[in-house]
Amino acid sequence: MTLTILGLGPGDPSLLTRAAWDVLVAAEEVWLRTARHPTVAGLPAHLTLHAFDDLYDAAEDFDTVYRTIAAQVLALASRPQGVLYAVPGHPLVGESTVLRILAAARDADVPVRVVEGLSFVGPTLTALEIDALDGLQVCDAIDLAAQHHPPLNPDLPALVGQVYGRALTSDLKLTLMNQYPDEHPVALVHAAGCADAAVVRLPLFELDRQDVAHLTTLYVPPLPTVSSFEGLQETVAHLRAPDGCPWDQKQTHESLRTGLLEEAYEAAEAIDAGDVDALQEELGDLLLQVLLQTQISTEEDDFRMVDVIAGIDAKLKYRHPHVWGGVAVDGAADVLERWERLKRAEKAERTSLLDGVPRALPALQQAYLYGERADRSGFDWTPAAVETDGAFEQMMDGIAELPPEDRETALGDMLLALAERARRLEVEPEAALRKACARFAERFRRLENRP
Repeated sequence: MTLTILGLGPGDPSLLTRAAWDVLVAAEEVWLRTARHPTVAGLPAHLTLHAFDDLYDAAEDFDTVYRTIAAQVLALASRPQGVLYAVPGHPLVGESTVLRILAAARDADVPVRVVEGLSFVGPTLTALEIDALDGLQVCDAIDLAAQHHPPLNPDLPALVGQVYGRALTSDLKLTLMNQYPDEHPVALVHAAGCADAAVVRLPLFELDRQDVAHLTTLYVPPLPTVSSFEGLQETVAHLRAPDGCPWDQKQTHESLRTGLLEEAYEAAEAIDAGDVDALQEELGDLLLQVLLQTQISTEEDDFRMVDVIAGIDAKLKYRHPHVWGGVAVDGAADVLERWERLKRAEKAERTSLLDGVPRALPALQQAYLYGERADRSGFDWTPAAVETDGAFEQMMDGIAELPPEDRETALGDMLLALAERARRLEVEPEAALRKACARFAERFRRLENRP
């Protein structure tokens, strides 16, 4: 039982390695993942050629194709003569079938020989005149096009291989435009390593207007300024380093607390003003606070940014089983109810729906969230002082009868009047409402705990 996997190189038969040529000359037949590769025309004339191209036309998706090819190659290896399986480029660059075959062969204790070939990467670097060690990222177009956001560092260049069709480039463009500007200059490299190699430079938004084929690669250069999360982390870590800024060096979680709250409120103010330019700036300031807090924890060996990101990513996926778990939901209200149920299951120490509402919130926001949480359980409560005040109910009924666009104004005026009345009575309204929230929470928890 023998299994040989051979790389055919990028396309020009002259780029076959000497080792690959010797194996091909000594063989009687070769099984090709695809015969649609320029090197095939230059293979030794005596070879009997078999190809798996018919599977691509019959199968529903690539995963089925690759799984079928891997199974057939492993079966062929059990013959007395074994099997020589050849793939474009290098066997371990963009070849899903090879990874499947290697894993299956390992499980079956089948020895495998891998005969390396030149991948598309080297000739593409030559065509673009770039250095791979400048942080080059390499990914598959099919995988990237299936994403909603590209898993690429925009501070570094990227090669996207196997850009084979117009529909794929359309999806690929939309994914990339979630991070890169529409006008970002990119390049399509056609048939790198072949005599007819060509480089077409264009703005990203024109990507799906170009002809592409199975030997097309997309080059995405880096953005001109620091734009990645990692790049900003480096900036913040530098500020905290011995050669950084004395002010940043002495900050602590506690000293940054006020700034964290202020930046959150400034972002909220930009949202209220509908000022997207200000919102962009304030979100940057808020992100800086997150990075500073995390960098301090990194230095103290408490946790790192990867822990923060892994935690919130896992939480989001756990709390959205209707997106990642195949659970059916009936609208947004059902999503919220399931969200609360999952939160309680996550944190068994929480015994009340009100747990998790931050105590540091402004009292009015706290009261709003308390009411929202309680409403989900069907609990409806109005303070006794209000229940006996018919004037209050009349005012609220009047506001409810207003057009939706006027209700916020009327209620805002009422809250402002209450704040002014509190000032005249020498009552601090924030403290008064906070105490009322505490009384509400105490009563609600007692009701929750009733047998």
